Amino acid sequence: MNNRTLFSNRVLFLFIGAISVMILLLVRVAWIQIVDGGEYKTSAALQQTKDIAISSKRGTIYDRNMKELATSASAETVTASPREVKASGDINDISTELSAILGMDKDKVYGILAKDSSYEVVKRKIDKDQADAIREKGFAGITLVEDNKRYYPGGTLASHVIGFVGMDNQGLAGIEMIYENYLKGLPGRIITAKNAAGTNMPFKYEKYIDPQNGINVVLTIDEVIQRKVEDALKKAVENYQVENGASCIIMEAKTGEILAMATYPTFDLNSPFSIANEEIMETINEFEDEEERKQAETEALNKQWRNKAVVDSYEPGSTFKAMVAAMALEENIVTLNENFVCNGSVHVDTYDIGCWNRNGHGTETFVQGVYNSCNPVFMSIGERLGTSRFYKYYKAFGFGETTGFDLPGEAPGLFHSMDRFNVVELATASFGQGFTVTPLQLITAYSAITNDGYMVKPHLIKSLVDNKGNVIENFEPQVIRQVISTDTANTVCKILEGVASDGTSKNAYIDGYHIAGKTGTSEKTPRGSGKYVASFVGFAPADDPELICLVMLDEPMGASYMGGAIAAPTFKEIMTDVLIYRQIENDSTLEYNFVPKVENEKLADAKQLLENSGFKYQILGDGETVISQMPVVGTALGNNAIVILYTESTEAEKVVVPDLHGYFASDANQILVNNGLNMKVVGKESMGRTVLVGTQDPPAGTEVVKGTVVSVEYNYTENVH
Repeated sequence: MNNRTLFSNRVLFLFIGAISVMILLLVRVAWIQIVDGGEYKTSAALQQTKDIAISSKRGTIYDRNMKELATSASAETVTASPREVKASGDINDISTELSAILGMDKDKVYGILAKDSSYEVVKRKIDKDQADAIREKGFAGITLVEDNKRYYPGGTLASHVIGFVGMDNQGLAGIEMIYENYLKGLPGRIITAKNAAGTNMPFKYEKYIDPQNGINVVLTIDEVIQRKVEDALKKAVENYQVENGASCIIMEAKTGEILAMATYPTFDLNSPFSIANEEIMETINEFEDEEERKQAETEALNKQWRNKAVVDSYEPGSTFKAMVAAMALEENIVTLNENFVCNGSVHVDTYDIGCWNRNGHGTETFVQGVYNSCNPVFMSIGERLGTSRFYKYYKAFGFGETTGFDLPGEAPGLFHSMDRFNVVELATASFGQGFTVTPLQLITAYSAITNDGYMVKPHLIKSLVDNKGNVIENFEPQVIRQVISTDTANTVCKILEGVASDGTSKNAYIDGYHIAGKTGTSEKTPRGSGKYVASFVGFAPADDPELICLVMLDEPMGASYMGGAIAAPTFKEIMTDVLIYRQIENDSTLEYNFVPKVENEKLADAKQLLENSGFKYQILGDGETVISQMPVVGTALGNNAIVILYTESTEAEKVVVPDLHGYFASDANQILVNNGLNMKVVGKESMGRTVLVGTQDPPAGTEVVKGTVVSVEYNYTENVH
C-alpha cells in the first residue's frame, strides 16, 4: 500500500469518526431537548426564580346571628434565602439576633440559615412586634411574607363543634375539617427572578398572584344559647361530681337545626394542643419514659377533643320509654286507661327483673305507668310487641345507624343481633337497657314525637356565604321519614307533659311553661360497678313543641346519680333562660329582659344598648371602653335589673347576699337591686295563693361580685313577712 492510499484511508476514517461523533451529539441534543427538555426547563426555572406561597384568608365561621366564632387575623411568616444570608455576612451573628427576636433556639435558626438553598421557612405566624423588629434590623436574605392566623374569639366556646386548624391552616377537627374545601380558599404566590448568584432581581422581575379567600360558613348554633349550655354543664359536673364528662344538645323540633351542642370538659381552640386539665397534665409529666409520656399525652388530647354528643354511645335508660310508649299506641296494643299491676319485679325466663321501685307501684293505668316510669308496665308492652315489631320501630326511630350529621366520628350505637334478641333482651330493651345510642340519635328520635310523627335530620350548617354577604347555598330542613302517626305523636306529647308536671320528671318543670320530657338512669357495664349515666330529654311547649333539649351526665359520683335528681334540674336551669331568650310564650306574670353583650363597646354605645334593652347600669372605672360586664351576656333578668360595667382592670366590688326568704317577689327583687344584685325567678302567682321566696342561690350571707344573679325558688303560702 502506497503512502497516498494510506493517507486516503486515514482521512476516510477520520471523516467517518467525525460524522459519528456529530450524529451522537445530535442524538444527545435531541434527547435532551425532546425527552429531558421538560425536566431541564423546570430545573432552570427553579434556579432562576423563587416561588413563595401566600396563604389565603380562611373563611369565617359564624353563629346563626352572624357573630364570629372563628376568624382569620393577619400574621406574617419569616422566610430566608440562606445563600443571600451567607453572602451578606456572618450567619452566626444573624442567627443570634434572629433567634432572640423569634424566641427560637439559636442552633435551630443557624441550621436553617446554613443550608445550601435559596428558600427556607424560619417561623410561621409571628406577631406584629416580632415582624417590626425584623424589619428594623433589615437582615439581608430574610423576608416577611403575608400570612393568616386562625383566631377563635370565644376561646372554649363550642370547641367540639367548631374544631381547629394546624400550623398550615388546614382544618383538623370539627367544622374546620369537614368544610375544609369551602373554608381554605386558594393560596396566592410571589414569583421573583434570581440572578446567577441566587439573589433576588429588582422588583420589576417580580410577579404577584392574589390569593382567593375562603367561603364563610354560617352555623345553626346560637352563641348565647351555646354559652348558657356550657355554663350549666360546668356547674352540673362540679356540683354532682361527674367524672366522665357531660353533654347537652338543644335542637329546633321542627327543623332539626342544632342551636347548641356542648361537651364538658372543653378546651381552648386557640391552643388546642395544650391539655386543659391540669391534673392530667401533671400525671403525664411524671412519666420518665419519653414514649410512654407521648402516648399518654396523645390519649389525653384525643379524649379532650372527643365530642360526647356525637361519638359516645350509652344505654338510654328510661328516656327510651317515650319511644316504647309510641310503639304501643301506634300498634293499638294498649289503651290509655288500661290497668297494669306492678309488684316490684317481673319473672322473665330464669330472671327476676325489678322495677326501680322495689316495693312496686301496685295497680296503675298505662298513663300512670309512664308517669311512674314503671319497668314492669314497659316489659309487658315489650312482650306484646314482640321482637320483630320492636326491632322494626327501633330502626324506624333511627337507632342502629348514623344520622349523616355534619361532624366526624358519629357512632351508630349497638343493638342485639336478631338471633340473640330473645325474651330477656326484649324485656330489658323495653325500658332502655342492653343496647346503646348516642345523644344525637336520641334527640333525633324525639323529633318524631315532637313533629307530628315526622323525624327530621339534625344539622349544623345554615348557609354558605361569600365575603360580600351573598348566599352561595342554603341548607334547608330535611324530613327523614314518618315514624308514627300524628295522633300517636300528639298523645305521647300529652303524656310526657304529665311526666314533667306530676311524674318522675317534676324537677324539670318550669313554672309558666308547658314542659314535657323523660328522665333516664342507666347502670353502666359491668353491672355492679357503681357507675351510672343520668340523663333527661325534654321539650317545650308540650302542645306545640319548638325546642328539644337533651342533658347527659356520665358517671356522677355525688349524693345522687338519678336522672330525675340531677339531669332534670340541669335541663330546667338551661331551658328557663333559653325559653325566655327565644321569646316563647308562657303563662307567667313575671317579665324578663335579656342582658346584651357590651364588652369591648365604647361606654356611650354600651349605655345605649342597655337602656334600649330595659336595663339600668353602674359604671366602675374612668375608662372609655367597657372591658367586662356583670352579669354576662345572655342572662335573663327581671325588672329594674342592673348591669355593672367595668372600664378599668380593677378588683371587682363585692357585696353580701341578703336573706330573701318569705318576701314577695317584687319586694325580693327590690332588695337585691338596692344591694347591686339581680334576681332570676322561677314561679308565678297562681290560684289566688301568695307567691313567696322559699329558697335562694347563692344563700344569704355569701360574698359575691356586684351584679351577680341570685336565683330564687318560690313556695305557695298564705304567710307574709
